[in-house]
Amino acid sequence: MARVGVMLPRDLPAEQVMTFARRAEQLGFDELWVVEDLGFRGGVAQAGAVLAATSRIVVGIGILPAGARNAAFAAMELATLAQLFPGRLIAGIGHGMPDWMRQVGERPASPLTLLREYAVAVRALLRGEPGPPAGRYVDVEGVVIGETPRVVPPVVLGVRGPKSIAVAGRVADGLLLAEPSAPPYIAASIERLASTTPEVITYDAAVVADDARAALALVRPGLAWIGEPDWSPHLTPLPFAPALAQHRQASPTREAFAATMPDEWVRELSLAGTPAEVRARIAARHAAGATSVVMIPAEPDPLDALTRLAQALDRRP
Repeated sequence: MARVGVMLPRDLPAEQVMTFARRAEQLGFDELWVVEDLGFRGGVAQAGAVLAATSRIVVGIGILPAGARNAAFAAMELATLAQLFPGRLIAGIGHGMPDWMRQVGERPASPLTLLREYAVAVRALLRGEPGPPAGRYVDVEGVVIGETPRVVPPVVLGVRGPKSIAVAGRVADGLLLAEPSAPPYIAASIERLASTTPEVITYDAAVVADDARAALALVRPGLAWIGEPDWSPHLTPLPFAPALAQHRQASPTREAFAATMPDEWVRELSLAGTPAEVRARIAARHAAGATSVVMIPAEPDPLDALTRLAQALDRRP
């Protein structure tokens, strides 16, 4: 089933978190994704809180950095949430941003090896199986989690590079693609994933407004970071990638880069426009292979923006 979710912003004031979660559920979103970024809030704690505050919506954690927690204890946390809220959890695991992981002393020599070992171990433990043989980084050999969930949550890898995506196809239930996730990037990633029935979750900055040009103007600041080299995998499959690279090199700042992009690029790289336009762009992402399209509120007041974002949901029975 094609699903639409919304992200709980990492910097949303704590006193608004429960309100945001309940409102997202009331408005009909299928999923609510919480973020674990260094210096903000923990992903497991947020997931538990919003799961308890709601009754239907599926909660995704995007993402837990593999180097931040022992695999057995991470599996215990996820298993507990999945026991308490059956069928309502998706677990995202990734490398973590390199600079952040270096800051906390957890950037391995081979991030790919760590992620592969970690995903294999966590998934085995969640299934109630003994931990796999010790690897280079992960050693939970023989560990068994007695409290296992009736519904094992999907484990997806939040990665962007070709090698990491290939690993996700081999050792995970699917893939989480950070923003921007235009249809050509989704299709290229699924081809690299080489999985028969993958879960593919995509993020995109989103603004819905009656005035399309106003929506494009509001979403532009949310695209400022895509000019950085780390985002090149997202952009390479796009037909305007060479022109975008030239534009990036000619722009003096990130802000100038985003502010002066042609409107057609902004449309492709975001979910911004009228309700009908955004609905069509969500459908295009589903058609490219995304199983869930997650909207990132890009307006200054995310709680206020939720109702407008929900106007883009396809409410046909």
